[in-house]
Amino acid sequence: MAREVAALGALILLAGCVADAPPRSASATPASSSERIVEPWKTDPFPSTYHAYPGVPTLITNVTIYDGEGGRIDGGSLLLADGKVQAVGRNISAPAGAIVIDGTGKWVTPGVIDVHSHLGDYPSPSVKALSDGNEATSPTTPEVWAEHSVWPQDPGFSRALMNGGVTTLQILPGSANLMGGRSVIVKNVYARTTQGMKFPGAPYGFKMACGENPKRVYGDKGREPSTRMGNIAVDRETWQQAVEYKRRWDKYEKDGGDPPSRSLAMDTLAGVLDGKILVHNHCYRADEMANVIDMSKEFGYHVTAFHHGVEAYKIADLLKANDICAVVWADWFGFKMESYDAIPENLAILQKTGTCAMIHSDDPNGIQRLNQEVAKAQAAGRRAGIMIPDEVAWEWLSINPAKALGLADRIGSLKPGKNADVVLWNGNPLSVYTRPDRVWIDGALMYDAHDPKRRPVSDFELGQPGEGDVK
Repeated sequence: MAREVAALGALILLAGCVADAPPRSASATPASSSERIVEPWKTDPFPSTYHAYPGVPTLITNVTIYDGEGGRIDGGSLLLADGKVQAVGRNISAPAGAIVIDGTGKWVTPGVIDVHSHLGDYPSPSVKALSDGNEATSPTTPEVWAEHSVWPQDPGFSRALMNGGVTTLQILPGSANLMGGRSVIVKNVYARTTQGMKFPGAPYGFKMACGENPKRVYGDKGREPSTRMGNIAVDRETWQQAVEYKRRWDKYEKDGGDPPSRSLAMDTLAGVLDGKILVHNHCYRADEMANVIDMSKEFGYHVTAFHHGVEAYKIADLLKANDICAVVWADWFGFKMESYDAIPENLAILQKTGTCAMIHSDDPNGIQRLNQEVAKAQAAGRRAGIMIPDEVAWEWLSINPAKALGLADRIGSLKPGKNADVVLWNGNPLSVYTRPDRVWIDGALMYDAHDPKRRPVSDFELGQPGEGDVK
């Protein structure tokens, strides 16, 4: 009974913090027969209802600041108010009523951004009933959206916040399919619905995959693709259908008449061709990334980022020339054939060549220590003679992921006017001994290591063994 009472209390408390959802915009409602229908990929039938939690003006002083764009301030101060970064520098005065935190011996950084997560659609506990990340029933499923699998009660969200300082994450479908569906970008806050976590105005991502996974999954079922050439063939055939679908809709938008037949799968692909939806492509080998780049030029879309990219260092110049980011691990190696040429110097080489590069987790445990993964990649570079300062290495967790998500104007660095997504670390954030001291999202204090009431726990965990007694 105690657990039920606590769960009900938590739900009531959360409900009090979440405002009613705003009404949908007119563009999200069906048009009358006399009105022109907007191309369907330009509207969102599942709009964000996210509202920032309340915050108070806060001044953090006497800290080392990594601003997320390669800058460093020793003995610095940071002022947060109205959900935004207000000032960064030295000798900043606190406004009336502000909370002042003396951070002597501590560091401040932008909130960590993970561009490749499966939290919520592969939640904990890891049981078959909760495994909702792969719609492995067809090689191409662009019609599915990851947000419709996300379980907001996944305990992984709170662990990523408290242990890893993660404030924003992109949740992707899995990689069984060549075209896995849409991703969703969320703020790492507590909400009853996925829409309550959904980053307002963030562009959708589109998950694609090449290499071993699709050809294994579907080749084992005796169907195409079973080879790498089959992978590209199925992709090209599908993109050709999407080009024709978009052509029909563009003609309707220009000339009127009867609207074309609607396809949810083609809506997503047309959104990619229109530049509204960003491609995040799972791809390990350099030769396959080059093939995908050529394919994207054939059909007129742009690859925003190659994820995993263990051979990205081989084609760093090609990625830079095509404005494509590389999303990589620090040292994952050898767990399948396409990962055998992985090297720990990958990130450092990409940085040296000026390629947009970043770390990612793809793992519910790794997301809790992405700062340590960056430290490993930085150390590997230094051993190879590539000296990357700490404040520059932090770009792999901040501004570069923000660029890959199309959100660099709002998050990813501590610049006045940007969202106040901030982590105060209890020591050097590239040390294995360091943990978040406090975490703010949009200027609201979401975690405080010194306040048990600011150590959030998923509703699912209330009263579970290991979570303490429920009073």
